[in-house]
Amino acid sequence: MIRPPERLPERDAAIEAMLPNVPFDGWTTRALRAGLAAAGLPEDEATILFPGGAADMIAVFCDLADRRLTEAAAALTETKLTARVRAIIALRLAMNRPHKEAIRRAVSVLALPGHARAAAAITARTVDAIWHAAGDRSADFSWYTKRAILTAVYGATLLFWLRDTSDDDADTRAFLDRRLRGVGRLTRARERASSLVGRLRPAWAIR
Repeated sequence: MIRPPERLPERDAAIEAMLPNVPFDGWTTRALRAGLAAAGLPEDEATILFPGGAADMIAVFCDLADRRLTEAAAALTETKLTARVRAIIALRLAMNRPHKEAIRRAVSVLALPGHARAAAAITARTVDAIWHAAGDRSADFSWYTKRAILTAVYGATLLFWLRDTSDDDADTRAFLDRRLRGVGRLTRARERASSLVGRLRPAWAIR
């Protein structure tokens, strides 16, 4: 599991306070200072709370969203793993709908070459949170394959969602369903291939 950013109530509160300003000023110290001032917090704490700048702010925002997603997902009634993953991703997007422009700006920031490591860590933590909320407790090699597959699915779905103008993210949910069906077909094909290889291996061993 990738280590989360430093968790402090003051950092969470600062992110909450700055979010209304992010659509206009981006993930900047200016937006943070304005948010702190509006919340009655000292503006000079901006650089103290987030010494890593924009990437640090975005990491805390996403970590806060991960924690809230884990809490909210506990109320879901789906029992099958794929159905739970689908429901959790849909829930994540619904919870983030009020902050869509802030997330669009965050994606732009994290796309910069200098933030590649931060982007990978943030995505990995979110994907891991989704799998854990879905009930996956794998510890073997499938831990890596599951997360690699979901990273591709979640990343594509997020980018589609940022362009989606349909009511209640209907088009995004349909897109997500198609991606998950594609993963299911690929998984079944791999399982059949593995089974076939397993049956043929004894014949290969004959010299």
